[in-house]
Amino acid sequence: MEWNLRSCARHGHVTYAPDEPEYRARLEAGTPLGNAWRCLRCGAFVLGEPHGSGPADDAPVLLRGKALRSAFILRALAIERWARGLILILLAVAVWRLRSTQVSLQELFQRDLKSLEPFFRQIHFNVSDSSTIHSIEKVLHAKPSTLNLIAFGILFYGLLQVAEGIGLWSLKRWGEYVAVVGTTLFIPLEVYEVVDKTTWLKVVVLIVNIAAVLYLLLSKRLFGLRGGHRAYEESLHEVSLLEVEASSENAEESAARRA
Repeated sequence: MEWNLRSCARHGHVTYAPDEPEYRARLEAGTPLGNAWRCLRCGAFVLGEPHGSGPADDAPVLLRGKALRSAFILRALAIERWARGLILILLAVAVWRLRSTQVSLQELFQRDLKSLEPFFRQIHFNVSDSSTIHSIEKVLHAKPSTLNLIAFGILFYGLLQVAEGIGLWSLKRWGEYVAVVGTTLFIPLEVYEVVDKTTWLKVVVLIVNIAAVLYLLLSKRLFGLRGGHRAYEESLHEVSLLEVEASSENAEESAARRA
């Protein structure tokens, strides 16, 4: 997929006239219909006046190439965080309701198990040996104060996931830090769950979270890695303007060889 063209098709081209002659000559072209300026995102020439002008250092910093793909990945992670956060918030509400209706749910649970005993015998399932049933029984017998702590803990984690999603979707640096810290804190718990009882879903979630942390740390240069925030901003500026200049030079060389 040509990410630059896709983004320009959705948001429009962005042109800029730098004051420096060496850049201006490569970003401007004369045509019978008037001057055309090279888009800083996709590199295509666009007729009309540039959207802005001034020193090259003041040129708009646009997401293009690798940076644009990175934005797509971050927003995909944001959607995953929102989905997880919604599930956790609903689970916290369920635990809170369980606290206030604990006795009636316990009675309903025992009645349903009794009615399902013939079915369990048919499939050779021993209810008394089920770890899932034991877990439900422990929750049903938990103290209200314990259920409160569980509900607040789940709610906090769910809200943290929502905050991560907002920061990642808006491409804010604080969102990247929150995502790294929040995800890293729960990786040991996910490792424990995989070791305790391995399932393909747990393994996939663990791999995705570890990959997301490493990707954010290295590609976004968080916590001073690979030069830190300053190096990251400089790399964005090079992609937004200098790469366009280089592509223009390569196009001229190719045209000269064809001639």
